[in-house]
Amino acid sequence: MRIVTWNINSVNARVERLTAWLELHKPDVVALQELKCTTDAFPVDAVAALGYEVAALGDGRWNGVALLSRVGLTDVVRNLEGQPEFDDSVEPRAIGATCGGVRVWSVYVPNGREPDHAHYAYKLEWLAALKKTAEAELAAGAGLPYAIIGDFNVAPTDEDVWDIADFQNATHVTAAERAAIDALTGAGLDEVMPRALKGKPFTFWDYRALMFQKGMGMRIDLIMANDVFRARVSDAWIDRDERKVKGGSDHAPVVVDLHD
Repeated sequence: MRIVTWNINSVNARVERLTAWLELHKPDVVALQELKCTTDAFPVDAVAALGYEVAALGDGRWNGVALLSRVGLTDVVRNLEGQPEFDDSVEPRAIGATCGGVRVWSVYVPNGREPDHAHYAYKLEWLAALKKTAEAELAAGAGLPYAIIGDFNVAPTDEDVWDIADFQNATHVTAAERAAIDALTGAGLDEVMPRALKGKPFTFWDYRALMFQKGMGMRIDLIMANDVFRARVSDAWIDRDERKVKGGSDHAPVVVDLHD
């Protein structure tokens, strides 16, 4: 089974890139983030033609998540248990489903903006709700392969950014954010680390200032999985070639292959 997470940065703007990638790599399950479309506006027909069922959640703004599956899509859950609000609304940032006997969540963790911003406190509350959801589902589905994958907007270590000196007083690298990711380990999840095909295994490079060409990236798209899932991992890698494509997303797809 091949499972992918990809912050696509506007699914309708990049639907041709998405379908081309699906045809080339033939993933079984795809977790998308940053749809930038409403649930009803997701290009269902384009991916259904390739054999994928779709569960999407979006409000048309800068967020939105989806799961695509060609191995079944059941027990869909939208939003986290106790998910906090921001600006009086529950943002569409999490969707889970069981696909081919594997429980998968696609998540788009809030950015946080700045450490003294209300969005940062919201981010930490959101990550706490993610941990609570994972604990409840893992307890209810013992023995089921389980993974939370997506854009976590956190670089787990200093090695996961191009130069930690450039991140003083910035989000994505603070102790509290990293502790929230570490707390998922306490819930029974550990990282599946992708291998580096070239340089460091970054997953995101800003569009500005030729940051991809300069190697100024971050590893913020993560795969957090239980022991049952990780025992089946045969490979994990980042598709840097897709990031090179003109008009592509600023994130690269992260691929994990499981043996039967």
